[in-house]
Amino acid sequence: MKRLLLAATAVGALALPALAEEIGEVSTVFKLLGANHKIVVEAFDDPKVDGVACFLSRAKTGGIRGSLGLAEDTSDASITCRQTGPISYKGELEAGEDVFQQRTSILFKKLQVVRFYDPARNSLVYLSYSDKVIEGSPKNSISAVVVAPWGPEGMLPEPPVYDD
Repeated sequence: MKRLLLAATAVGALALPALAEEIGEVSTVFKLLGANHKIVVEAFDDPKVDGVACFLSRAKTGGIRGSLGLAEDTSDASITCRQTGPISYKGELEAGEDVFQQRTSILFKKLQVVRFYDPARNSLVYLSYSDKVIEGSPKNSISAVVVAPWGPEGMLPEPPVYDD
């Protein structure tokens, strides 16, 4: 029974989007009361692809409402992803699969990063965008990682199982 529970937990963890680690931040607007408006830089590893890390910069609203978690952050964000080690796939990849989500308002709005695979160019493509329940934002950013040999052996992984 314990093994079954452990296996179910491990499979469930693979389905969740990644958690980000804050790398740093810069203030952009001074606020007399509450936190300053800022740009936050965060990093996360792709939860289904070992050897790929993404770095995301995003706007974070300050002031009293921002300090209380009631402000809506703007849709401004930028992403870059890099190969950081030998690439291996932890399971089947799906087109447009969520790899990261961050709430940017108390209700209905979030910043998302989704992944695509381009077999013709042997590349993983990451798209960041903001969405709301009612309407999305056209503001987006994209980054691509070419799946390249890594280390002294220089071996490439087999192409992933990809559901397009």
